[in-house]
Amino acid sequence: MTTPKPHAYTAQEALQRLKAGNQRFISGQACFPTVQKEVLAELAKGQQPYATILGCSDSRVPPELVFDAGFGELFVIRVAGNVLGPSILGTLQYAATHLHTPLFIVMGHEGCGAVQAAIATKFQGTQQKSRINLLLENILPALDGLDEKLAPDALMHSAVEANVRFTVRALLETPEAKANLANSDMMLVGAIYDLESGCVRFLE
Repeated sequence: MTTPKPHAYTAQEALQRLKAGNQRFISGQACFPTVQKEVLAELAKGQQPYATILGCSDSRVPPELVFDAGFGELFVIRVAGNVLGPSILGTLQYAATHLHTPLFIVMGHEGCGAVQAAIATKFQGTQQKSRINLLLENILPALDGLDEKLAPDALMHSAVEANVRFTVRALLETPEAKANLANSDMMLVGAIYDLESGCVRFLE
């Protein structure tokens, strides 16, 4: 078995790169409108992304643009509601085992349709399609403890954050995460993207 190549960035450095990229994105100073053929040729030889991001499939939240990241810099997994499941967990394990990304981000976003559907199901008794229900099974437990009497916007805001924190906690409970986070420089962070401002808020 070959020894993995040391990563170019620590988890903390990777997080700072994401924050700086999001600032460039917000200010209209993004760096990567195009990519050179030479860069593509080099990336064809292999990848070493500095962060793995589990985000929502929402068309308004493309992580590469939000963080002003170039080709080969981010390993991105997108699924409605940024939820976990067997294939998602397998992909995350691949990122940790084979790509050795130091930083893992679970990124939700304000106005998430999947979270809104979960709110409607839990608090209003709305009936969803069967496969949507399967998706919502991964979100509904995150809403336990939320006050359904909150104003709709406040409830949505709380639910989005609760869903991200629930996914982060679930990942922290996996044997792989316990081992990796205890024995390496890997980091797992939750984040929320604001659709109106473009700002990413990282959760402490």
